[in-house]
Amino acid sequence: MDADAIRRAFLDYMTERGHVIIPRAPLIPKEDPTTLFTGSGMQPLLPFLLGSEHPAGTRLADSQTCLRVQDIEEVGDNRHTTFFEMLGNWSLGDYFKDEQLPQFWGFLTDTVGLDPARLYVSCFIGDPANGIPKDDESAAIWTRLFAEAGIAADQVEVDTEEHAAEVGTGGARIAFYGTKNWWCREGSADDMPIGEPGGPDTEVFYLFPHVEHDPAYGAHCHQNCDCGRFIELGNSVFMEYRRTETGFEPLPRRNVDYGGGLERIAAAAIDSPDVFRISLLRPIVERLEELSGRSYDDETLAMRVIADHLRGATFLAIDGVRPSNKAQGYVMRRLIRRAVRFAFDLGLQDDFFPQIIPTVAGIYDAHYPEVQEDTDEVVAVLAREEQAFRRTLRKGLKQLGGYRDTGVTGAELFLLYDTFGFPVELSIEDARRRGITVSENWQMEFDEHMAAQRARSQRATTLHV
Repeated sequence: MDADAIRRAFLDYMTERGHVIIPRAPLIPKEDPTTLFTGSGMQPLLPFLLGSEHPAGTRLADSQTCLRVQDIEEVGDNRHTTFFEMLGNWSLGDYFKDEQLPQFWGFLTDTVGLDPARLYVSCFIGDPANGIPKDDESAAIWTRLFAEAGIAADQVEVDTEEHAAEVGTGGARIAFYGTKNWWCREGSADDMPIGEPGGPDTEVFYLFPHVEHDPAYGAHCHQNCDCGRFIELGNSVFMEYRRTETGFEPLPRRNVDYGGGLERIAAAAIDSPDVFRISLLRPIVERLEELSGRSYDDETLAMRVIADHLRGATFLAIDGVRPSNKAQGYVMRRLIRRAVRFAFDLGLQDDFFPQIIPTVAGIYDAHYPEVQEDTDEVVAVLAREEQAFRRTLRKGLKQLGGYRDTGVTGAELFLLYDTFGFPVELSIEDARRRGITVSENWQMEFDEHMAAQRARSQRATTLHV
């Protein structure tokens, strides 16, 4: 199954089980000033998970476009992207673990056709200090599901990722972690305010046995290892506790929040640990190969960065964002200009967005009609930004190269930002790639120059008035 077929199958699968399919939320959250972007499928539904009634009922499902810019510098490996889709289903006080886990298992093994012998899971180890029990209930359900597939499911307690890397799991199907398998908005149970809900979660991973463990990530591989041997497919959160003055108590209405990465499930379906080989990304890579005359195998990093960033920029434009130096517009500009910078390494020294954005849009226009409706405007917006940056790119790169012996401080980074249009993060990344030293105090130095420029601008405005 390709990614489009998996998306359709998931929504049909959930509809058959009484879920109402809701439309995706925009990448720009509505009435939520705490975050720039929709970064998970759960985020738009948080008010309803916290107790509000959803107009569509208690069983919901969707495929939600998401953007996580904190992952931007990890783009380049085989699985991290800034833009992605989350397949999600929710129970708002309806079913719980005994229905959620078998239906997720059934979707992966029966509908998508994944080999159950390559599935592994993690569960919550418990928090005795806060009176929160170990999630034996989820582990028992997983054990039964594995047994029905003829697979023994050994269990191991590892608590932290660091400890797991030190001692390993012995190949156990079910690994118990601590904070990693606890969900709350604050990150840990100790930090939750009174009245705040939270609960354990259980994650499902797919093993790629032909990928060798990289000891740079620890002596032993385990479910949450970052070496690429395991890839997380989805996470079921069971919101069942509320913080009180004396500890935790059961919530009167327990909720389920499931989110699964469409790209990662699609990669597992084709038995590839590389998400850039799936049907949502491979056409962009192939177009880059055509335009550059170079191969993905030889230019993996550059093509991964460009393919990912142009997807994100395309959907930001569709959702109304325009390049600027503030908030969402700045992130969009950073994605575009980073893509252009890596295109320069591919030998694409002329404008190429008008030739590749239609490929990006064509991947999604069947499922998201707004993509087809706005393609021409999106091409125009992104092409203008590409043209603006290309006018100064070569000079900026030459200027940065001139700091090879002296290194760069916030002053030089500000010059590159102000004169050549280089997002400061791009300058730092490029400097480090070239072996150019970056000042430890670059942020403070950069901010001082930015503040001085704003003060000059304000004085000029006052004099003009």
